[in-house]
Amino acid sequence: MNPTIPISGELCLKVLRPSDSASLFMLVDRNRGHLREWLPWVDSTRSPADSRQFLEACLQQYHNATAIHYGIRIRGQLVGVVGFHGFDRMNRVTSLGYWLARDHCRKGYMVKCVAHCIDAAFAIEKMNRLYIRCATGNTASRRIPEKLGLTHEGTQRQAEFLYDHFVDLDVFSILADEWDPSILASI
Repeated sequence: MNPTIPISGELCLKVLRPSDSASLFMLVDRNRGHLREWLPWVDSTRSPADSRQFLEACLQQYHNATAIHYGIRIRGQLVGVVGFHGFDRMNRVTSLGYWLARDHCRKGYMVKCVAHCIDAAFAIEKMNRLYIRCATGNTASRRIPEKLGLTHEGTQRQAEFLYDHFVDLDVFSILADEWDPSILASI
């Protein structure tokens, strides 16, 4: 897959690299409270070295074509992450996860990024099925697959442990033959 996906004049996705570790850590650190509500890895990200270790693994996955993690950049500034958790090439299935800094939420950036990733999953990676899991209570995250027409398949009860409690995860999916790439022009 391409290391850069241009989305608009100001918005693009770029494969995350270890050289992004300081900016990624600062972004996580500034948004710790916002991210911690729904993401289980925030407390274990305590230094730029933790971010670097994560990004080294991400780059290896990219080179092995087993997963891809993109930095969301607005006018070159890192503001979030969207990533394919992995590619099950035998069954042609992948999943997406995403997060955005608080200051950049509710501006339509994430729906555009996710739509471009869905398109790339089907057009470039030749996946047949893509799914997104969102905590049932995370209405902002749930709006993304709902807006893009993914099907709500059901709810996985107590599927993720967030620090001191379990949360249910709603599963949304879309199949290659259900995806309409013309949506990219309308979002």
